Amino acid sequence: MFRTSRIAAAALVLATVSVPAWAADTIRVLSPTWPGFAPVFVAADKGYFKELGLTVDMKFEDDRANVMAAMMRGDIEVDMRTVGEHQGRPRDEATPGVIIGTIDKSVGGDGVIADGSIGGVADLRGKKIAVEPNIPARLLLQLALKKEGMSLDDLSIVEIATADTIAVFADSSIAAVGTYQPFQSQAITALPARKGKLLLSSVDSEIIIDVITARQDDLKKNPTKYRNFLAGVYRAIDLYRTNPEEFIELAAPHYNLSEDEVKEIIDTSLAYTPLAEAKDLIGTPDRPGRLHGIFDTVMQLNIENGAADTTLTAASQIDASVISQVSP
Repeated sequence: MFRTSRIAAAALVLATVSVPAWAADTIRVLSPTWPGFAPVFVAADKGYFKELGLTVDMKFEDDRANVMAAMMRGDIEVDMRTVGEHQGRPRDEATPGVIIGTIDKSVGGDGVIADGSIGGVADLRGKKIAVEPNIPARLLLQLALKKEGMSLDDLSIVEIATADTIAVFADSSIAAVGTYQPFQSQAITALPARKGKLLLSSVDSEIIIDVITARQDDLKKNPTKYRNFLAGVYRAIDLYRTNPEEFIELAAPHYNLSEDEVKEIIDTSLAYTPLAEAKDLIGTPDRPGRLHGIFDTVMQLNIENGAADTTLTAASQIDASVISQVSP
C-alpha cells in the first residue's frame, strides 16, 4: 500500500499533473506507474471510451501528496490507488474522493522474505525486520502479527528503501525484509546462503486492492460519465482475459517496458478484477460487498501504524450506485 512506483526507474517519463480543458464528457486521471492500471490505457487505445462518448486523459503521478492536492483543486476527477492509500493522511470525511470500483489486486506482488531460520511469524519477535514505511508488505506483516497476538512493537523495525532489498537481506542481522516484486524474488535467488523464503505473500491475504476513486461532486452531476468509464475499464479487462497478447502489446509502451516484462509483472504480481468480481467487492447500494470488510480491516491497521489520522467508514467511502448500473 502507499505504493511507490515499482517500475519508475524503467519509465522514460513520469508524467506530471497537467490540466487540459475540462468538459463534461472528460475524465482526468492520475495513477502510479504500475501496470495494474493499464486497462485504462488499453480502453483508450482500443477506442472503448470514444465509443461511449468519453474522453479519458490519464497521467502518472507517484507522489500521493500531489494527487490529493490535484483532487482537492479539481484538476482531476479520478485517482487510482490501493484501498490503504485511499485512507491515508490527511484524508478525512470531507476530503474529495469516493471509491466507485476496483481494477486489480495484489496476488504475490507484495510480501515478506525471511532467513531460513525463521519458521513462522512468531519467530520474528525481537528480531530486526527491514521494511520501507507505508508499503503493502507492512500491512501484511501487521495483519499476520495480530493473528499471533503481536504487533510491530514486538519487532525491531529498520526503515529502508525497497530498491535496496538485496543489499539489506545480505546483512545477517536482518531476519526478514518486507518488500515487493521483483526485489523479493531477486533477493532470495541472489543470496542462497541465507536460505531465504517467502514468509508472507499478498497471494494469501486479500487486503491489497487497487480502487477507482471519483470526485463526489462530479459523480453526482454526471453519473453516466462514470458508468461509461467503468464500462470501458472492465471491457479492457475482458480483453486481457480473452486476448492477453493484444492487451500486453498495447499496455507495454505506456510503461516503457517490453511485452515480456509486462507479462511477467501481471503473471507474478497482480490479478485484474473483472466486472463480476468488482461488483462482488463493491456490492450494491442495498447490500455492501466484500470490500467493506476489507476497508475496515485495513483502516484499523492504518490507524495502528500511524499512516492515517481519521477512522473512515466504508459506508461513507464506497459508492456502489454507478457500478451496479454497469452491464457486462
